[in-house]
Amino acid sequence: MARSTMEVAFLGTQKTEMEGAKYVKVFYGDEPDGKTEHGLSIIGISAADDVADEVFFAGVQFEPLELVRITFDVARGGQNKGKNLALHIEAVNPKKSTGQGTAAGPAGQVQQAVAKPGDAAKS
Repeated sequence: MARSTMEVAFLGTQKTEMEGAKYVKVFYGDEPDGKTEHGLSIIGISAADDVADEVFFAGVQFEPLELVRITFDVARGGQNKGKNLALHIEAVNPKKSTGQGTAAGPAGQVQQAVAKPGDAAKS
């Protein structure tokens, strides 16, 4: 099993519980392919079972389109394809806790987040 990280624009975390099973996903934006989507391409990655709650609740601290770093394991999936499982999510540029927000802060993050996802996904 391999471990990797990627830096992407954060869109949200989602938790679904059915029949005693819990499913957590992290959604992020990537560069559109220009053929099947315009704007951000929305991509989801499931969280590993043992850290699902931690990953889900981490999502509350991020602004939409904020640049985040997702650490994930790549396990063998069916048909020789990898199955990515998120282990951890953190801000690429952690906010300084000054107790005050600035109007310019999130806008700068959005511009950076939109510009970088394709570059990070390719590396």
